[in-house]
Amino acid sequence: MLTNNRMTAKKVLERYAAGERDFRRLNLRGQSFKEKNLSGADFSEADIRGTDFTKAILKDSKFKGAKAGLQRRWAVGLLIGTWLLAAVSGVFLAFLSCLVASIPPKNDSQNLVTGVVSLITLLLLIFLIISIRNEILAGFGAFAKDGDGAGAVAKGDKAFTFALAGAVTFAFALVGAVARAFAGTEVGALAGALAGAFAGVFAFVFAVAFAFAVAFAVAEGRARAVALALAGAVARAFTFAVVLAVVLTIFSAYIGWRALTGDKRDAWIRTAAIAFAATGGTSFRSADLTDADLTAATLKNTDFRKAILFRTRWRETKKLDLVLPGTSYLEKAEVRQLLITGQVITGQEKNFDRLDLRGVNLQAANLADASFQGADLSQANLQDADLSRAKLVQTQLDKTDLTGATLTGAYIEDWGITRGTKFDGVRCKYVYMRLPTTHNPDPFRKPDNHKEIFADGEFGNFIKPIVDTLDLYHNQNVDPRAIAIAFKQLAENHPDAELEIVAIEKRGAGNVLLRLATSPTANRSELSSEYFDKYNEIRALNQELKARLAEKDNRIISLENMLKTALQKPSFYAENYHNQGGTMSDNRGDIYNQSGNFGIGQMSGGIIGGNAKIAGAINEGAVNEDVVHKDESKRKILILAANPKGMAQLRLNEEVREIDEGLKRANNRDQFVLEQSWAVRPGDIQRAMLDHNPQIVHFCGHGTGDDGLIFEDETGQAKLVDGQALSRLFKLFTDQVECIVLNGCYTEVQAKEIAKHISYVVGMNRAIDDKAAIKFAVGFYDALGAGRSFEDAYQSGCVAIGLAGISEELTPVLVKKSDLEAI
Repeated sequence: MLTNNRMTAKKVLERYAAGERDFRRLNLRGQSFKEKNLSGADFSEADIRGTDFTKAILKDSKFKGAKAGLQRRWAVGLLIGTWLLAAVSGVFLAFLSCLVASIPPKNDSQNLVTGVVSLITLLLLIFLIISIRNEILAGFGAFAKDGDGAGAVAKGDKAFTFALAGAVTFAFALVGAVARAFAGTEVGALAGALAGAFAGVFAFVFAVAFAFAVAFAVAEGRARAVALALAGAVARAFTFAVVLAVVLTIFSAYIGWRALTGDKRDAWIRTAAIAFAATGGTSFRSADLTDADLTAATLKNTDFRKAILFRTRWRETKKLDLVLPGTSYLEKAEVRQLLITGQVITGQEKNFDRLDLRGVNLQAANLADASFQGADLSQANLQDADLSRAKLVQTQLDKTDLTGATLTGAYIEDWGITRGTKFDGVRCKYVYMRLPTTHNPDPFRKPDNHKEIFADGEFGNFIKPIVDTLDLYHNQNVDPRAIAIAFKQLAENHPDAELEIVAIEKRGAGNVLLRLATSPTANRSELSSEYFDKYNEIRALNQELKARLAEKDNRIISLENMLKTALQKPSFYAENYHNQGGTMSDNRGDIYNQSGNFGIGQMSGGIIGGNAKIAGAINEGAVNEDVVHKDESKRKILILAANPKGMAQLRLNEEVREIDEGLKRANNRDQFVLEQSWAVRPGDIQRAMLDHNPQIVHFCGHGTGDDGLIFEDETGQAKLVDGQALSRLFKLFTDQVECIVLNGCYTEVQAKEIAKHISYVVGMNRAIDDKAAIKFAVGFYDALGAGRSFEDAYQSGCVAIGLAGISEELTPVLVKKSDLEAI
């Protein structure tokens, strides 16, 4: 119960410094504790209306049953201020309407058109300020069609009334909203009634004043006539003004009520009203309310902007919907309802997906069947909460307290738990590691045996290895041998990490998760980075070795086929053998100790007899060397194309098609292989380089100058990669890549970075037209296909731009590594 036991801030601070913490039921209205440390203080049932706790430290403090908000004199003052605002708005727009009504007529029809158009413009502005909803505009349209209204506008006497009554509508919508924000529904209704009366009286007073002002401003002879005319206008306008003002005021009160009930169409009115009403109210702005208890407190007109609200308790608070929340979790109506009641209700309120709920206090809350997919519940208090069947897929739970919580039937796929997540005393019979599907309603249940359940305390033991492990996820052409070698080297390099394989899981088609146990002090991030660097290096070597072995096997098979054919047609192969410097007997019997070179590998000591048996050996080393020589004779061109959504769409398919067709027509077409990678993401670049081992890399897409080249992200949107990152990437391929073409706007910056490691790099010194980019590519690769050097190919590309009549032949720039080294 609140008392009149008033105490000043100075006295409170003195007692706090002396060790006292009990300040319950005190009257602290209007006191200032700005930037003071009051951690652990108990202000339960205190009157803190108008109290300033800005930037105060209030950790573990109690405000149970306290009354916050505005002091009475502030509430009255702000309410009067809103009425004055309405009056000023009415005067301003009434003045504009007078300008409309005073337009000198040239003839009746012109006056009608001018007056109607001008007034409709004013009224549209007023109604758009109130609301942009279609039904309101439709209602206005119906009203504007009234014949008498148009006639009144034409006369000029009712134009004033229309604008004046409309002017107060917006102002009193705000008045109604603010009034309800102050004191609830009853005062809001009273404010609406007062607004109606005020609007009618204001219309009458202003009309009379205007009439007499004009009368005295004109010459005496005509003043009486003007005054009489205006007096008649006022008499006719008065009744209509009162009625219309009351109707529009009721309508504005409805808009204000609708805004404060949470209607999204009028959210801006609600925000403005609450912000205005919180002026002079209790302020916790930028205060630290970590672990504070506001149970059953009245919080109307209270400012919580930028406050630290970690684990703050809000159970059974009143008027929480009328606080100024800033950007905290209090913004969401469904979250406020959950904090107050401690339970979710049916319908949309069960969905809290992807919300920022860091530090929220849901202790003992009933969250059964709620969905928190992708939400951030880090550092939240979920002690004793019921999370049965809750969807915690990809939910972040760093340092979240789940002590005593119920997790039976929860879906925990890829949830973000850490060492700081507390599982003490968790009650859980079973969980699901995946979301349910139509075909599998119980996916990846743990324990796997459906007849078994976790005993008390077992879930913590089950989940702990997952928390303490290093998870290494492999996809895209998984190489088991590379995994084994990379893990062995990682364990040898970091004996203190105590690495141990605890699980190997198959994830999807061909994907593998390697789970390693580590020591508590191990740096998992560094271990993961080192592991994958080694794994990718070994995988690349394995792929190259496999390609060479496959080619060697094909050569061996080809040689075997040739020898079998030689048995059937010995005269042909004998002649060929003789021409290469060997000798072969004409005797169709046995042939002894003959050797020669068939052009593929080396055969020695072979005996080919009439019985068709082959003996001897094939030198695999010679075959392998020949294979390597043939691989090096082929030059691979790798196309990296990126054309993100939301950017100018380039004709990249035409550019690549022209390059392909030009190479097919070239004299040396057999020396080139064209590989293509489309919609390239940053991570795809390195994979493509490792998979294809190109000698020439051609990027086609967008560039931004200093910011980098534009690739795509997982959603197809633009993703920047700067020149230094690209330079470090291509440094790994210095001995392999001979030339890189960056066929995009402003790519000279990246070309200079990459040329530190690659012999020839082509970039663009400014924006390049799509047609010019295509012509350069065609000219460049036509020259390469003809056997010309990279420098000649660059010149050919520039000439191709000029021959096409495009004045951008100076845009491409060739940057050479040798030139940079000479500087």
